[in-house]
Amino acid sequence: MAKARERAAKRRTSCGVVVTDGALVLLGRFARRELWDIPKGVAEPGEAFADAAARELEEETGLQAPPGALRDLGVHRYLRGKDLALFLWRVDAMPAAEGLRCTSVFRAADGSWLPEFDRFAVLPWAEALPRVGRNLQRVLGEVRTGPGWPFPPLAGPRA
Repeated sequence: MAKARERAAKRRTSCGVVVTDGALVLLGRFARRELWDIPKGVAEPGEAFADAAARELEEETGLQAPPGALRDLGVHRYLRGKDLALFLWRVDAMPAAEGLRCTSVFRAADGSWLPEFDRFAVLPWAEALPRVGRNLQRVLGEVRTGPGWPFPPLAGPRA
């Protein structure tokens, strides 16, 4: 029992936002990689998950969700040692991908500073899901077929 609590205490929580109008979803591409993702990042110690998700959304896209706009989709097992607190921002009109800017940077192996996301795309779900990692695919599949998803049921398993 003590070991289980110890493992749970060591887990980190990444907080992410699914920006969607139901038919389309916003993704960013990791710099110098082929993998795409939703805006997300690890919560700071003591930071509320919704606040962390809103902060990551702004840092990684420049988008600011209005207060109260993020709908809690729960905390999900994500990676070994990391959970994903997922939030939904249901928008009436999807943002223009070319107008988004990532201000969150990292140092590459060659010493240069790069934005975490170097490209953005607004895609239909069927095109978006194959671009993200398998763990995010799994979590998104769970929430999109769960009771908290505010859009009509999916036509197929990966629609």
